[in-house]
This record gives sequence, C-alpha cells and structure tokens, in this order.
Amino acid sequence: AGNVPLPLTQANARRICTLAQATVPVYAGCPRPLLRPLTTAEAVHGSSGLADGVELPEPTVALQTQHGVDFLIETLMTAPQPVTLAMLGPLTNLAVALVKQPQILEHIQEVVIMGGAITYGNVTPAAEFNFYTDPHAAKVVFESGAKLTLFTLDVTHQTLTTPARLAALRALGPVGQTAAALLDFYGTCDRSRFGLDGAPLHDPCVVAYLLDPDLFTYRQVNVTIDAESHLNLGRSLVDWWGVSPAPANTQVAGTVNADGFYTLLTQRLSRL
Repeated sequence: AGNVPLPLTQANARRICTLAQATVPVYAGCPRPLLRPLTTAEAVHGSSGLADGVELPEPTVALQTQHGVDFLIETLMTAPQPVTLAMLGPLTNLAVALVKQPQILEHIQEVVIMGGAITYGNVTPAAEFNFYTDPHAAKVVFESGAKLTLFTLDVTHQTLTTPARLAALRALGPVGQTAAALLDFYGTCDRSRFGLDGAPLHDPCVVAYLLDPDLFTYRQVNVTIDAESHLNLGRSLVDWWGVSPAPANTQVAGTVNADGFYTLLTQRLSRL
C-alpha cells in the first residue's frame, strides 16, 4: 500500500509487468502502516494510482500467494550473496521483516531508498509522503544499522520531465507513449503546486543509481526520522553540515546529472 490501497497497487504492478512483457513475480505486502491509518495520494496519482484516463493492459502476471514480507525474509536468508534492496514507497514491509527476522540484516548489501526531504516536504511542510505515511517503519530502517543510500525530494526535484524529454519518450513507441502519458498526468499536480517545469521523477532515481551511481553526488551524513512530534511527524532530519555529534548513517544524494539521467531512462525504455 502507498499511493493508493493495496488491491490497486498490486494490480498496477502486474499491469506494468504485462505492458513491459516482464515475467517478474509480484507479491503483495502490508496493507497499512505499522501504527497509523493509511494515507493515500489519489489527488496526485489518480483514483487508480497511476493515471486517470490512461489505458493499461489487464494484468496477465499472476499475484503470488506468499506474503511480501515472508518472500523478502526467505529471499534474503537463502541468498548466496548479500542483496541490495530498492525501496520506492513507505518502508513498512522492510521494517516488519527486520522485526520478524533480524538476521536478514546480515544478508543485506545496501538499502537504496526514495524518501524524505532535506528542506521542504510535499505532504506537510516538514515531511515527504513515503516517510509521513509510515514514520515508524522509516525509523526502524534508519536505526537498523543497514548500509543506506537516500534520494530525497531535494535531488528528485532536479529530474524534471520537460516537454522535450516527454517528446523523446513518445518517440520510442507504445511503452514510451504510455510512460509519457502517465508522466503528463502525474506532472499536473506538481506543476501547479510547486511551480515546476514538469514532473519530477522520484523513484527512478533509485534505479538510475543502481545502474550508474556516477550520475549523482553524495554526502555521508546522519539521518534521523521524527516519529513522535505532531508538526514534524515523518520528517527526515538530514544533518547536511555535520552539526550534530551523531555519527553518519546514510549516504545522501545531493545533485544529479539530469540530462544523463534522462538519457539512461530513454535508452532503457527503448529496449521494451
């Protein structure tokens, strides 16, 4: 669960797999945050969770019967070498897995996360959506001792889908045209709310980092998640200037080569 409730998110994941002709198994995880009621974002992502009015194929990829948390634990505990996790939403499933089976920490190479903000939030003045939706899960993950890399709104807002970049996606064919239509819808809210030139691509920054980490610059800093206060609930306190005695626990991205990012994205989508 995240942008919309779990029945929609799992179906959307399977629709995207069908569109991309990808035989990737899909597992449904937790339907709600650890302690709080679920916060969703239909105003940004549409009632379906992707984009209203965009035609996507009915899923031909089946939903797996195993719970996502159990799949995560089993996969990590039996992996022949440590695994890198790409976390693109609220951190509920990973937090539950860490609580249920703490030994998985020994099998995690790195946790790469999209979430949080150094400066301004997007769901409250202080908090970004993923961390606000489940601040307690984020706190568990950031206090786990895992090797963490974080992409906040401050860097993802540098990756704007300008009209020229959308045109390049449309020229790729059916998959690119669908991606462009999704992004055009998604960008409407951010253009009006934040005055941006296009939709910022948040989650693809995680994947871009895994493919080409040199696209970004980084700092090793301390990151703490506020899971207690009212006004700052879900805020990621990023000690960018090292003013706290707390040791660094996270590699945080600071800047991105946006042109290189979109070149990589376009090249990868052209393969589908």
